[in-house]
Amino acid sequence: MHDTPAEFLDGYPEILADASATGRRLTRDELASRRTLGARAAERGIAWRVLVREHLAAGRACWPAAAAPDDVLTVIEQAVDAFADGYDHAQRRVIRQEEAARREFIDDLLHGRGDPGHLAARAERFGLRLSRAHAVAVAGGSAAYDETDPVPRRVESALFARFENRRILFTTKDGRMVCIAPGDHDGVLTHFAKHAHAATDGGQVAIGRPRPGAVGIGHSYEEALNALDVAQRMGYDQPVLRAADLLVFPVLARDRQALVDLVRSTLSPLQQARGGAGPLLDTLTVYFATGCVAAEAARRLSLSVRAVTYRLERVHTLTGTDPVDPMHRYTLQTAVIGARLLDWPDRPL
Repeated sequence: MHDTPAEFLDGYPEILADASATGRRLTRDELASRRTLGARAAERGIAWRVLVREHLAAGRACWPAAAAPDDVLTVIEQAVDAFADGYDHAQRRVIRQEEAARREFIDDLLHGRGDPGHLAARAERFGLRLSRAHAVAVAGGSAAYDETDPVPRRVESALFARFENRRILFTTKDGRMVCIAPGDHDGVLTHFAKHAHAATDGGQVAIGRPRPGAVGIGHSYEEALNALDVAQRMGYDQPVLRAADLLVFPVLARDRQALVDLVRSTLSPLQQARGGAGPLLDTLTVYFATGCVAAEAARRLSLSVRAVTYRLERVHTLTGTDPVDPMHRYTLQTAVIGARLLDWPDRPL
């Protein structure tokens, strides 16, 4: 239970009577006592409306009969103003402490730090129930955002306007927007993705797989980040990426040395081509993305079908691997994917 508001009026009638009788201003000590009580009231969660009402009621109850009304009102004004100053300062401090605690919790949760039991207890305070599975969506844009920026505020408003009573958490992390939702409420993250994509003028959103427990949230977050990274490396421009659809890429990247060996042995001869490996690698990427249809690849590359066919023949000549041959295609396509993941040839192997 909160302390009664009367506790925060300690000394107020005496100050009112003494200062009103002479028309003087409140002393430094009197003002300091009001600020102290105001800060204490804020720290204990007493509503400001209640405190103002009690100050006015006390002023009316102990109104000095012999004092001029202007003098009495001036004292009330000074006392309430000092009280409000202490209240505001303490409230801002409480808000900063609350935000620091929230930020620390989010960092611990997304990076899997701390005792799971302690994380679960802290999660209840911020609206999550970690006994359930959760999924994490991450939205990136052309700018870095924090929670005070208009774009995240707009997305958050749209999210909670529809899902006000769901146990979800919205935040920003490393310049991106992050939404954590129960794993069986996929509509929450889909709604978040829709509004985040629109608010960021076409930024991509990645959704990790639902995972159980506090550690699972960290894993889902990492999956979403990896999906965004894969999309950038592979040139995918879909507005919404699901980690479950991109599982082949972390599998390929898990044994980096094997991937480096595959790319080097299969694709390094492309560097002998006029213009380097880049144009031929781009052609292979688009060719495989179109289901090995040369006409469609030519359209996407703004080339003639003859030019695409010539490039594919050059790949065959230089590497000894024929992209048109089904027996060779899997190795070559896997090597092309590996090159994108390794950022080759821009980054030496």
